[in-house]
Amino acid sequence: MIKRTIYLGNPVYLSLYLQQMKVNQIEKNKEVYIPVEDIGMVLLDHPQITITHGLIRALQENKVVIISCDGQHLPQGMMLPLAGNTLQSRQQKFQIAASGALKKNCWQQTITAKIGNQKRLLQHLGLPAKRLEVLEKRVLSGDSTNVEGQAAQYYWGHLFEDFMREREGESPNNLLNYGYAILRSMVARGIVSSGLLPGQGIFHKNQYNPYCLADDLMEPYRPFVDYLVWQLHEEGIKDLNSKNTKAKLLSIATMDGNFKGKRKPLMVGIATTTASLVKCYDGSRRKLIYPEIVL
Repeated sequence: MIKRTIYLGNPVYLSLYLQQMKVNQIEKNKEVYIPVEDIGMVLLDHPQITITHGLIRALQENKVVIISCDGQHLPQGMMLPLAGNTLQSRQQKFQIAASGALKKNCWQQTITAKIGNQKRLLQHLGLPAKRLEVLEKRVLSGDSTNVEGQAAQYYWGHLFEDFMREREGESPNNLLNYGYAILRSMVARGIVSSGLLPGQGIFHKNQYNPYCLADDLMEPYRPFVDYLVWQLHEEGIKDLNSKNTKAKLLSIATMDGNFKGKRKPLMVGIATTTASLVKCYDGSRRKLIYPEIVL
């Protein structure tokens, strides 16, 4: 079942009632009830939102990601459950013991999958992609020659006109940042659900980053966000003020990907990727399962 993404952008009081999230809409004097088991992610995007600890506990028990947004409506922080899998200690033991060679091989697969999806997106949009076809086949173990960087330069130069990808740059950078933050939260949820440590990456190693592994595994998923942002950009949308814009970016959770011939929503398919990583860690398989973009 596809878990629901709940966006809350107005003053509300959130509490738990009979295993449902009770949403008291203060301005409308109205109450809405949503079963906790149906929820995958909750975004809190208003300073006057109040949430009870009882609801937080119930959400964590159901592996729900709780995301808080800052004054610019960008995701600022997320809350994940500490225990997400019955075999958590086993999975983490293999994860911590993973060799450098295994991590380099996993990163090679990750970047190859990312470039492949960048290529497919450009092809779908009728844009030149031959350079990416070549680079996709040149990724070495650990991406030692930084093919990812070469592909990114070509990709962004063709996806948007006169555009430079920068975290603090002009639009559509802000839309990309929002979409990537949502995607990162989805991947972090999948990692915890598979019993892995989100801070123990296969490539990213920043000691101040608690989500290194999420930043690794989300790479092949980024072109899904890029496509949504491209659509918004074509419509002339440049900011996040509209709820429709946010709803469009939140739809990343229900976009379909092709996981080894099986079409799945990304919120569901991410668990396939994280489960395949667990099996790579314990030696029962050699290949990660990433989605091919379906448009």
